Parts: sequence; structure tokens; C-alpha cells
Amino acid sequence: MTKEKFDVYTHVTNQIVAQIEAGTPPWRKPWTGGGVSVSLPERLNGEACRGINILMLWATAMAKDYSSARWMTFNQAKLLGGHVRKGEKSATVVKYGTVAREDENGDERQIRYAKAYRVFNADQIEDLPAEFYILPDPPRDLGTVSDPALEGFFAATGAQIDVTEEPRAYYTSRPTASTCRRLAHSTGPQDITAPWRTS
Repeated sequence: MTKEKFDVYTHVTNQIVAQIEAGTPPWRKPWTGGGVSVSLPERLNGEACRGINILMLWATAMAKDYSSARWMTFNQAKLLGGHVRKGEKSATVVKYGTVAREDENGDERQIRYAKAYRVFNADQIEDLPAEFYILPDPPRDLGTVSDPALEGFFAATGAQIDVTEEPRAYYTSRPTASTCRRLAHSTGPQDITAPWRTS
């Protein structure tokens, strides 16, 4: 009797399917405010970016918490009356194209090229026309009150928990430091503290 060969792709796929079938609920943001639509990154003219540029700009926008989908060069911002804030860092995008060149026989050939250039998100630029800026949803007071048991637990850990107006909750590598939203803007103390109870 021959032993069936282990297929790693089938194994991983089966694990994913099993987790989906288990009905694990998707992550929910347990606070109000800060909601902005996620869309494809766009060039100055509103045309969606393509190819690898989508992933590169999404990654930058997520890392920097940008809400705008619009990206433009330094000079494009200037033409609109905008000013890139001092100290802001650009993102790299790639333009792919073709150019006509003659070969050694005098025949015209299309040569492909890739050119990198730098762009800034509208959130990094001041004084642009209003349509380039997205206003996030304001936080709503849900009247959530603290849970004394959870408060006692976190006090006993000695962890520093910073309460902020930022529309996110996270743990940083600073010694024992975490950040969360105001409790009144969250759906419940058990939700706002979930990242630290499971880490």
C-alpha cells in the first residue's frame, strides 16, 4: 500500500476553508469616528492607479494613516496652489511605457521602460482645493462606561495605556505602552481592550 503524498497547497487551502466554515466573525472596529472609504489610489486627474502602484500606495497610506486617495507630484501640487508640508516624505510609484528607437538596421523598435517618480498624498499637502480632502466621520459618544474588573486588571499590569482621539487602537514597542480610543466612543470596554487581552 502506497502512502499518499502530502500536498502543502491542499493542506493550507483546507485549513482556510475550515476556518471560514467555522464561522469566525470578521474583525470589527470597536469605536466610532474616523471612518473613511477605502478606494483605489488615484492620480491628480482622478484616474485610478494601476498595477504595482496600487499596492505600493495602499501600503504607504495604511502605514501613514492617510485618508485621501489622491496622489500627486510636488510640481502638480504647486500648480494647484498647494504646499507640501516641511518634512513630509514622498512615496515612489513606477511609470511603465514604451519608446520608439531605431536598431542597428535602421528599423524602428518599441523599447519598454520603467521609470520611478515621487508622489505625495493630498493629506501631506496644504492649501489644495477642498475637493482633495476627505473629512473623517466625527466620533459619537455612545455612553459607554468602564468595567471596574477590567480597569483593575490593567492597573495591576503596570502598563501605560494612552487614551487618544486617534481613530485606532494599537500596541507600540515602547516599554509597556498601548494606545486606545476614548471609552465613550467605543462599543464597550471589552471591545476597546481586546487587543491587549489577547496579546
